[in-house]
Amino acid sequence: MTAWPGRPGRRSTVAAAAGCLVSFCLFLLAQRACHVTSTDVLVYRAEGWTVRTGGDLYAMRATHRGLPATYPPFAALLFTALTLPGTTVLRVLTELANLGLLLALAHLSVRLVDGRPRAAVTLTAAALCVWCEPVWQTLRNGQINLLVAVLVLWDLTRPAGHRWAGLGTGLATGIKLTPALFVVHLAATGLARRADGGPWLRRAAVATAAFGATAALAVLALPHDSYRFWTDAVFAADRVGHAEDTANQSLRGVLARLLHTGDPGPWWAVAAAAVTVLGVAVAVRTQRAGPRGAAWGALSCAATALLVSPVSWSHHWVWCVPAGLLLVREAAERRAPAWWAGTAATAVLFCSYVLWRVPHSVEERPELRQSGRQMLADAGYPAAGAAFLALAARRAADTGGSVSPSARSDRRGRGRRAPRGGTSVPHPASPRTDASSPCPRAPAGGSGT
Repeated sequence: MTAWPGRPGRRSTVAAAAGCLVSFCLFLLAQRACHVTSTDVLVYRAEGWTVRTGGDLYAMRATHRGLPATYPPFAALLFTALTLPGTTVLRVLTELANLGLLLALAHLSVRLVDGRPRAAVTLTAAALCVWCEPVWQTLRNGQINLLVAVLVLWDLTRPAGHRWAGLGTGLATGIKLTPALFVVHLAATGLARRADGGPWLRRAAVATAAFGATAALAVLALPHDSYRFWTDAVFAADRVGHAEDTANQSLRGVLARLLHTGDPGPWWAVAAAAVTVLGVAVAVRTQRAGPRGAAWGALSCAATALLVSPVSWSHHWVWCVPAGLLLVREAAERRAPAWWAGTAATAVLFCSYVLWRVPHSVEERPELRQSGRQMLADAGYPAAGAAFLALAARRAADTGGSVSPSARSDRRGRGRRAPRGGTSVPHPASPRTDASSPCPRAPAGGSGT
């Protein structure tokens, strides 16, 4: 596999670091100009305070918008740490932590796509991606999407046979249920690999065990809240917000707006089931297809999870960062105008904030009366996710399902312990690849599951 275009030296790295610092500073100034309120982190803080004071977690309402707790009780245990600093300090710390997580996400994304992360590429990617709408909204709301994505990618960029591979995915699922589909993907990949699927099944087992441990810990610490969540709150998708809300960029949101109803009913369940099966199949198939198969498989699973989740707020789509880097990498290697055009269209979509130009209101719910043009503008992210899956399927078909270098590397490296830090040593001849308004309104649902 060829490297990223050019070989960044020390001077390039210094220039990229300076550019990233300037971009981050301008970003923070822009957020201040938009009067950022960090609504979701205040909800998390209220959850932590409810746990500390022995209140009813899923009866709690926080902020002036009356937002409820929607994550598993394990997350609320972690959120108790947010009650220690004052509100102003908490907002600043959350912003800085999310910027650090964006750097980590860019680093892991480059590792996933290319196998050999370069500081200049990571810094440049972070400097540009901080301005895309999902990242903007994540920092605006003080959300945990970047943390979830980093935990999952931390797992997926380690060798499949690493003894702790799967731990990050399990912890991420314990915090927010959406990453559970990655566990299904890992298990399906292992079952599909009859000869060398053991490490993938082991990774799925570790992830399942880690998630089970988070649930068990929550049961011991918060028995009433755990019972309430797993028997009631987890099934109440409407707790999060209106299905038709502009910010809901999932299949359910698209169908709610298309059918002009707040409850798309069985239509969404049928569509979600079909997309789940097809999406996991594509992820497994493309996992073994040609160079960067691991990246295509992982991001196909991410796109599927975002599409089939009952609510995928626009800020959940931070997976556009690794997906965008993957498209850039493919376009640079193929040197095909069609690939560059598709990559540019993806960048424009996620940086245009076009969904916020559609009339939206929590009280009046104009999304239930959208025109055809407004529906199209409001379905950009799901359309991009579906297009990504179609492209991954086409790519897998074109390569004939040939075993990728990453798969061969996993097979050769199975049974060897990875160096401390979790980064495998690349083979000399085949590097490891496994590895609206400028100030849009915050989503109506706040911290959705």
